Amino acid sequence: MSGRSALSLDARGALLLKGSKHMITDLDRLKAELADSFDEELEMQLEEDRLDELVARGIGPVGSALDRKLYFRELFRLQHELVRLQDWIQYKKLKVVVLFEGRDSAGKGGAIKRVTQRLNPRICRVVALPAPTEREKHQWYFQRYVPHLPTAGEMVLFDRSWYNRAGVERVMGFCTRDELEEFFRSVPDFEHMLVRSGIILIKYWFSITDEEQEFRFQMRIADPLKQWKLSPMDMESRVHWEDYTRAKEEMFDRTHTDHAPWWVVQAVDKKKARLNCIAHLLAQIPYESVPKPEITLPERVRHPDYSRQAVPPELHVPDLYRDQGN
Repeated sequence: MSGRSALSLDARGALLLKGSKHMITDLDRLKAELADSFDEELEMQLEEDRLDELVARGIGPVGSALDRKLYFRELFRLQHELVRLQDWIQYKKLKVVVLFEGRDSAGKGGAIKRVTQRLNPRICRVVALPAPTEREKHQWYFQRYVPHLPTAGEMVLFDRSWYNRAGVERVMGFCTRDELEEFFRSVPDFEHMLVRSGIILIKYWFSITDEEQEFRFQMRIADPLKQWKLSPMDMESRVHWEDYTRAKEEMFDRTHTDHAPWWVVQAVDKKKARLNCIAHLLAQIPYESVPKPEITLPERVRHPDYSRQAVPPELHVPDLYRDQGN
């Protein structure tokens, strides 16, 4: 994996121009298109800027913040490597499962977004199952997770997984002690079966402090754009902080195995957690550049008798922003 910094827009534009068989003469337009591909990350950054402002004013936890320029440079570099890893997974027909676990508001969802942001959703998909239905409650515990496992050439990210039984179900009384014990007896064998079947299984736990979780919950309560993230279970998790700690410790003790070890991501600093997690994920699967055939855009076929019909005005979405600049 290359350690070089991400290419500047000018450098990337030059490479694209050099590699294109069709002349692209408008470099400014090309640079604008490249810059636009970064906008999703910048939009997500806006809500974090509001949190940074509060921290700068002394509200909330203060830590060593990662330089923003370094963060974006490394994020784009790592995402480029994720695209290479995705190509390798498809090329070699690998089957990859990545579990994202941790306390509520630990940053699992944000990390998953950065992993999948520039990947093909047909190759890398996210599974975030709702609470089990009445039917699922009476099935074999692992049954509802099995249909979501990958086939050859896929990577599946579980935003919470079968470890719900060792965490929220245990703490909130949604399972009996016998069911919990059966889970602990079964899960090493279940995961060993996955690995023996050829699945690469990687398990992450995102770790935050008591103070950091409280701060993030307070931010969600105060922010209308984040209130949807709160649930009754989130509120209860504050009450049961120590119960969740004991549950996590027993889970690590009984499910950390040679074939399916746990990896702990220190997640108080969200940006560092994302970069560290992605870099570690890339290191778990050796990959190389995949040979690709040269792609040539075919010429458009034109028919002399073809006439494009005008779109009726009533079908147009109102152009509210036509005078708002370029």
